[in-house]
Amino acid sequence: MWLPASFLCFSPEVDVAAGIVVGVLGIDAVRHANDRRYLGLALIPVILGIHQLVEAVAWWGLEGKVDAATGESAITLYLALAFVVVPLLVPLAIVGIEPDLTRRRWMVPSLVAGCVSASVLALALAEGPVRAAIGGRYIAYSVQLEQGGLIVVLYVVATCVPLLLSSDRRLVTFGAANVVVVAGLSWLQATALISLWCAWAAVGSITIAAYVRSAAVRRPDGGTRPKLPHRSITV
Repeated sequence: MWLPASFLCFSPEVDVAAGIVVGVLGIDAVRHANDRRYLGLALIPVILGIHQLVEAVAWWGLEGKVDAATGESAITLYLALAFVVVPLLVPLAIVGIEPDLTRRRWMVPSLVAGCVSASVLALALAEGPVRAAIGGRYIAYSVQLEQGGLIVVLYVVATCVPLLLSSDRRLVTFGAANVVVVAGLSWLQATALISLWCAWAAVGSITIAAYVRSAAVRRPDGGTRPKLPHRSITV
């Protein structure tokens, strides 16, 4: 079957603007990831920002504004980030910051699902063919894949379930909102109305950057770091 890829934004200009904003948020998150456990989470908006900038080049390639080779390379890189990097990075990032050993064990199936879906999709990309076409206000991507429905389920398990299993209520709330919004955006793209994935990527990146900033001033057990006592020195 032909498995459709996720759609992103409704014009290359919006992709560029959103990519810059999301990328800056990601850089800010990385800068505040003082604890290395949070680096994977902080890298998510960085990847999303690059993802959107790459799609802008894909748009221009399909419109004939850049050479065909550059446009095809952008399409391949876009899909590689979406199909391979994201389903591996998201569960690894959430598992990496989960302090509860039992909950980490619950997340292991999500890690396995991410590895399987990423491996199968990487092979599909390597074997080709890959299709991409401008469909009004979005680019429709697709790859030829056996058992595409199962791979979609594994992809969703890898990217959505770990957040719902977190011991941190903020991440659970964000995970629940993510499921609802993704369902709504999928309906919009299915009806060919418009693609607003870039807007949700920006909201998600703001949430991640704020979470990493708050983690920078907290101990692993959730308490705040004690302030150093003020000392006056008299000479």
